[in-house]
Amino acid sequence: MHVIVWEFEARAGKEKEFEQAYGSNGDWAMLFAESPDYHGTDLLKSITERTYLTIDRWTSADAFADFKRRWHAEYTALDQRMESLTQRERSIGRYESA
Repeated sequence: MHVIVWEFEARAGKEKEFEQAYGSNGDWAMLFAESPDYHGTDLLKSITERTYLTIDRWTSADAFADFKRRWHAEYTALDQRMESLTQRERSIGRYESA
């Protein structure tokens, strides 16, 4: 299993929209679901801030890279559309099952 973790700070007043778009049934998950190698997203919310973690699960790093190649235009368009929901984002890292 290949896991990709991102940290986001939602814009003030945009938290609910962010949660809908980045949650397990949101816009990103729906796009990722075009690939049979996508195994879901978890969205975690900080209890003290407007920060969130997304945890995306893929069969492998190659499967995710293949998805990004095949769906590049859609991925880029969605990423640009979602910019209004976030104050900042940071890649935490990519992990493999041990």
